[in-house]
Amino acid sequence: MTHVVLLLLPGVHLLDLAGPAQVFSTATDFGHPYHLSYVAEREQVVSAQGLPLSAATEWPRLGAGDLLLVPGRRSLRLGGGPWFGPEAQARLRAHHAAGGTVASVCSGAGALGEAGLLDGRRCTTHHELQDELAARHPRATVVRDVLYTTDDRVVTSAGIASGIDLALHLLAERHGPALAARVARSMVVHARRNGHEPQASVMLRHRAHLDDAVHRTQDLIDARFAEPLLLADLADAARVSPRTLTRLFARATGGLTPLRYQQQLRLEHARHLIGQGTPAETAARAVGFSDARMLRRLRHREAAPPEPFTEPAPPPRRTRCAH
Repeated sequence: MTHVVLLLLPGVHLLDLAGPAQVFSTATDFGHPYHLSYVAEREQVVSAQGLPLSAATEWPRLGAGDLLLVPGRRSLRLGGGPWFGPEAQARLRAHHAAGGTVASVCSGAGALGEAGLLDGRRCTTHHELQDELAARHPRATVVRDVLYTTDDRVVTSAGIASGIDLALHLLAERHGPALAARVARSMVVHARRNGHEPQASVMLRHRAHLDDAVHRTQDLIDARFAEPLLLADLADAARVSPRTLTRLFARATGGLTPLRYQQQLRLEHARHLIGQGTPAETAARAVGFSDARMLRRLRHREAAPPEPFTEPAPPPRRTRCAH
C-alpha cells in the first residue's frame, strides 16, 4: 500500500487538497490501495474557504515508494514568513533523499523551495507567482504556462485544479495510463487545457469526449499499447464495426486513428524512459517498436502538423461474376 501524506498549511485551498486526495482515493476503489494521511503543525487548520480541518501532528513512517504532497494556500505572494517549521522542512528533504517523491500544488511550491528542493530543478507554480518563485530561488528553472513539471522526483503543478492533473500523472507513471484514464472517467475529468504542454499526457489530451465506444477502445490501447493491436479486435471490444470505430475515434480525438493514438502513447512512454537514462534502442523495444528507427521517424512526424482526416470511403459493392 502506498502512503500519501498531505501537509496542511493554514489557509490551505480546499481544491488543492481535495483534488489529489480524490484521485488517490478513487484509485483505491479500483484495487490500487493508497493510504491518505493529513499532517499539520497544529491539530486544526482552517482552510482558505473557512472550513476547519483536523490533522495529525505525528508523522507516519514513510518508504521510498510513498508521496509527500503540499497543497497550496491562499496567498498573493510566496513571502510573508516561513511555510513550515524546521521539522517539516527536514522531513521533506529526508523523504526525497531516501528516494521518495515530493510534490506541490499551486503556491505549495514555495514550501518545496524553502526546503531547498527546487534548486537545480525544473518547477512551476501558479502563473501569478512564477516571477516571485524565480526571484526567490534563482537556482531553480521556473517553467511557465504549463500544468505541471517533474524533475528527479520533485513534482510541481500550476493553478488550483492542476493538482488533479498532477495526481493523474503520478498514477499513470506508477500503474500505467489505463488506470489514470479509468480514474479520470470516474471523476468526470476530461482534457486538461494547454495542448502545447510537453508534460501533458496523451491520455488526457484525447479524453475530452463522451463517446463510450471510443473510451472503451482507448482503455484497451492504454493497457496494451506495447502490443500489436488489430483494428478488427478493437472494434469488437468497442462493439462497433471497424469503419464505424475509425470514424468515431477520429471525431472524438480531433482526427486520430486508433493506430496513431497507440503510436503517440508509445512515443510518450519512450520519451519518458529516455529521460530516465534508458538507451533509445532499449526504450523503443520496451514500448513495442522493433528498433529505434521507427521511434525516430515518429518523433519527426509528430513534430509536423497533423494531416487532415478523411472519412474512409464505403467498401465497394460486391457483384456476382457472369459465367
